[in-house]
Order: sequence, then structure tokens, then C-alpha cells
Amino acid sequence: MEFESPQVVADALRSVGYLPNDRIAQVVFLAARLDKPILVEGPAGVGKTELAKSLARVTHRDLIRLQCYEGLDESKALYEWNYKKQLLRIQADADHDWEDIEHDIFSEEFLLARPLLEAIRAEEPVILLIDEVDRVEVETEALLLEILSDFQVSIPELGTIEASSQPIVILTSNNTRELSEALKRRCLFLHIDYPDPTREQEILTARVPGLSEHLASQIAKVARSIRNLDLKKAPSVSETIDWARTLLVLSVEDVDETILGDTLHVLLKYQTDIEKTAKELVSGVTD
Repeated sequence: MEFESPQVVADALRSVGYLPNDRIAQVVFLAARLDKPILVEGPAGVGKTELAKSLARVTHRDLIRLQCYEGLDESKALYEWNYKKQLLRIQADADHDWEDIEHDIFSEEFLLARPLLEAIRAEEPVILLIDEVDRVEVETEALLLEILSDFQVSIPELGTIEASSQPIVILTSNNTRELSEALKRRCLFLHIDYPDPTREQEILTARVPGLSEHLASQIAKVARSIRNLDLKKAPSVSETIDWARTLLVLSVEDVDETILGDTLHVLLKYQTDIEKTAKELVSGVTD
């Protein structure tokens, strides 16, 4: 799908249930036109990962996801050799010269592609999602630089593998640590924050069938009020969506202090946050 303007991007994303603001639509449009990766930062649960999934749907591309975590290394992110298969081949060819065996076992037949290499070798364009990149060590970021700059991978035994097609690359970060300047230079930057009540109400009515505008408005206002408190973890958009579904199941038509107090565990994930928010109810969190 060719994006002719930011408005086309916005309309396409809305067609699959993702409601972008103007900034999101513009950055996606520029990334597609300039062949630049997007680094999306923001709190957990505001739609960073969902943006990549939605782009995959509107462009009819496969989504290849690399979920980052502490200790992620080249063998899990890029590629590794099938050592068991190599050992079996060595044993089977024990009578051959080592040079011949070595050339044989370090070939495509024995290569195990991981997400980054899969995206590079894909015959059709894909969406490459590098999720929560801030979870990996700084040293591991170096694995990404060649891909983000030139969309190619260097394998010592096989040489350089260049991308068969241009992927759209989205990196997400919860901003738990500062990313390297080298990584940031290669990307267009996009910050997604908690939406304002009007936009959150729109998201809720789009994502929760049967939700009234009145209840969606109340939920959005309560979410904003709770996020203004000093909590360990503020409720994310995904959690307000879960809360909206919960209220529908409970046949709630209007949110009051009793309903909020009984369902805070859906919005908040720490008991200290629940207790702190419950105390604030007297001050009018639901106003």
C-alpha cells in the first residue's frame, strides 16, 4: 500500500481500529517515504506495539517481531548455526578432508535465521517490530546498527546478506534507560503519551463495542484523574479498555465512587496504588 499523505496513513490506520493523532500519521508517512526506521517511545500500554500490528494489517505485510529482553544476544536476535545438525554431518563425513567438511557445514543448510535475519531475507516486504529495545544491554544495540543503516547482515562464513525488499522497521521503548546516540540517529523519533480524555474516549468507543459515549467519557476522565496521582504505575490505555469491558459485563451505566472502588484492581496492578487511589475518592476522583 502506497501512503500518499499523512491523511491517507491516518485513514488507513483508523480502518483497522487504530486511532492515530496527527503526529503519529506524519511520522509513519515520512518513515515510509524516507525508508527510515521509527523509534517509538512512551509509557507501557499506550499503543506502541499496536501501531506496528496495525501497519501490518493495512499494508498486508507479515509482522516479524523481535521481543527484546535482558541477555538477548546474536544467536536469538540474528542467527545461529544448527550445531546438532553440523555435528551429525561431521560424524557422517569423518573420512573427508576438514576443509571440505567446514565449507559444507557453514552453508545455508545449517543456518537458523532469527527475527532480524528473517526480515532481511523475506522475499516480500515485511513489518519488523523490535519491541522494548530499551531492555537490552547497550552492547547488544550494536547488532541493530548495520540493519538500521543499510538493511543488511554480515555473516563471516557467508558474507553480506542484503535485504530482498525494504521492511518498515518499528522499534519501541518504554524509556527505562537512555538509548545510544548511534541508534537514535538512524531513526525517526515518535513519542506516544497517554491520550487526552477526548481522544481516549474516541479510542474506547472504537475498541469496545456497545460502550455508550457517556460511560466512555466518564472512564476517560477517571483515567486522567488517576494518572495525575503519584502512583507506581499509572493505568495504560489497554487497561482502560479492559476496565470499559469490565463495566459492560457488570452492566454498569454510570461510574460512582462505589463502582470505581470495586473495580480499581482492573485499572491498577499494585496494591499500594489501589489503596492510594481509593483514599483520593473522597476528594472527588470521579468528578
